[in-house]
Amino acid sequence: MTSAPHVPHRHVADQLDRIADELADTFRGVFASDTVTRFVYETHALLDEHATIKTHLVTLTGRFAKQRLTDYGHQQGLTRVTVPQVLFVCVHNVGRSQMAAALLDHHAFGKVTVRSAGSQPQGAIPETVTTALAELGVGLAEAYPKPLTDEVVRAADVVVTMGCGDTCPVYPGKRYLDWQVADPLGRPLEQVRPIRDDLDRRVRSLLTELLDG
Repeated sequence: MTSAPHVPHRHVADQLDRIADELADTFRGVFASDTVTRFVYETHALLDEHATIKTHLVTLTGRFAKQRLTDYGHQQGLTRVTVPQVLFVCVHNVGRSQMAAALLDHHAFGKVTVRSAGSQPQGAIPETVTTALAELGVGLAEAYPKPLTDEVVRAADVVVTMGCGDTCPVYPGKRYLDWQVADPLGRPLEQVRPIRDDLDRRVRSLLTELLDG
């Protein structure tokens, strides 16, 4: 994990402390409270470093810190895992990886845990992406770009990369896939739809392998 580059302002620190207290209750018996607090502050620093719009940064910190702690507990063997976990990675985590994650989550009905991240997360998810997914009945309302962290890679059973090169760390015992999928960013909706459909086919095939394996 990384260290926070600066100390948050007092009112932000108070909010982060409240989040840490809530998550300490959630993970009671799994993590010590100081571990939870460290994750919360480091998560805020990570999001603050990459966020373009910081209006809801504290709220997103709570959500992302909970996810990171869940994955950390998973990879440390501290929590019980009953379904496979898939991680989708692209550069900015606002296009391909978000689409693939949303599609897999939609089709899996809870039988697979899904994560997404970016090697250089930035920007906002384009309306063309959310519209293309909405046409299939897939929502993306609460999605936001997230940085690629060590624990999410270690917790994944399958890591799918799309256009992010060699930035994703490689650990033994995991399945790595590199999907050659066009980047939807900057494209009109009529060009995003074929990308969506390509990802949908790939995701359905992967899901079948995971559930039949």
